[in-house]
Amino acid sequence: MAGGTGGATGGAMVWSHVGLNCTDQKTTEEFYTRHFGFTRARVVDLGEERIVFLRKGDAYLELFAAGAEPARTAHEDGPPAPGRIRHLAFQTDSVDAFLAELGDAAEVTLGPLDFDDFVCGWRTVWVRDPDGVIVEVSQGFEDDRSYDKDGA
Repeated sequence: MAGGTGGATGGAMVWSHVGLNCTDQKTTEEFYTRHFGFTRARVVDLGEERIVFLRKGDAYLELFAAGAEPARTAHEDGPPAPGRIRHLAFQTDSVDAFLAELGDAAEVTLGPLDFDDFVCGWRTVWVRDPDGVIVEVSQGFEDDRSYDKDGA
C-alpha cells in the first residue's frame, strides 16, 4: 500500500486501534493514561462486561476484560489470553525522562539501548504493562523514506 491508501476495496486505509486483553481493565487504563497520555474516549457497556476505548490523538487502545478466563470469547478477532501481541511502540523526546517519570510503575525488560549505528540519536527501552504486554519507548527514530518498500 503506497502512501497509506489502497486495500481490497481501493479506498483509503487509515489507523484504527489496538485491542488489548486485560486482567484488570482499571489498572491497564491507569497505566496508559498516566504514563502514555491516553484519555478515556468511550465505554461500551455490554451488560456483564464492557469495553473501554482510550485515545491519544489518532491512536486508540481498546481494552477487553480477560482476567484468568476471558469474559468474552475471542474468535477471529484475536487470542483470548492477556498479553498476546509482540509490543506496542511509542516515541518520546527523552527515554531517560520517561524512565524517571515512570519510576517503579513498570518493569524494564530490555535497555535502554542506543542504536546510533542505524539512526543517530535513536535510543529505546522496553517496559512491561500490567498485563505483560511489552511497550517500546524510543527517542530519535525518524523514518528514512529513501528506502524502497523492501528496505533495499
